[in-house]
Amino acid sequence: MHTFSAPAKLNLFLHVVGRKPDGYHLLQTVFRFIDFSDQLSFNVRADGVIKLHTPVSGVPEDNDLCVRAAKLLKQEIHTDQGADIFLQKQIPMGGGLGGGSSDAATTLLALNHLWKLNLDKDRLLGLGLQLGADVPVFIFGNNAFAEGIGEKLAAIDLPAAWYLVLVPPVQVSTAEIFASKELTRNTLPIKIPPFSVWQGHNDLEAVVCQRYPEVSRCLEWLKQLEHTTISRMSGSGSCVFAEFATEEDAQVAFKQLPANMKGFIAKGLDRHPLHDLMNE
Repeated sequence: MHTFSAPAKLNLFLHVVGRKPDGYHLLQTVFRFIDFSDQLSFNVRADGVIKLHTPVSGVPEDNDLCVRAAKLLKQEIHTDQGADIFLQKQIPMGGGLGGGSSDAATTLLALNHLWKLNLDKDRLLGLGLQLGADVPVFIFGNNAFAEGIGEKLAAIDLPAAWYLVLVPPVQVSTAEIFASKELTRNTLPIKIPPFSVWQGHNDLEAVVCQRYPEVSRCLEWLKQLEHTTISRMSGSGSCVFAEFATEEDAQVAFKQLPANMKGFIAKGLDRHPLHDLMNE
């Protein structure tokens, strides 16, 4: 059994700068990995079967992103190998933390390694984009400034930081929020460099907060805390976060968390934990 991490991400800001003729939205965002992860374990099979042994409730196996990633890789290479997949889920679903996308990316990276396929990063990035717009950044392996639909990536260095992440008791549909008539799609593009993540915002935040009062309450609570540099929603929600310069400040805030709110503390990562696997 071989075990690999699939870390969560935060969007430190998310600007919707336009819309393509095919309906996809043009974005600018900064992705940051955090040390809060799902765990994926694999056994290589010689019979070609892809089997998920830990199905996620409510998700048919054929729709599971891990299974889809493994089958896409198998189809790309026409290998006779298969895999037993065991997923230990920690990242909340529908939370804007990229759990499903991260699981898919880790599956591609792990099986490329375990099946000894030696696909380069560009081919893996192309496969990842077929699975979802957020998958490529987890293959890319660095904290990144992203443009396009999220697939144009530039590595950036971010200062050390700790995050208090709150998990409201709702799942938000990304498609629903992007389809909303209330969503503004005309934020002026910024250039890299220079830019500041602290001067950005999340264009999806107002729409989600209007439709999901639980998200709004959590975000308002974070915004009244001291020593924060950012208080924002990640992705299309539902999770919201506050950034702190030190673990101590994050812990102080966490201890003030009301009994009706749930969350966790996570350290910002400099790069994806499988970065070295991608650059063998």
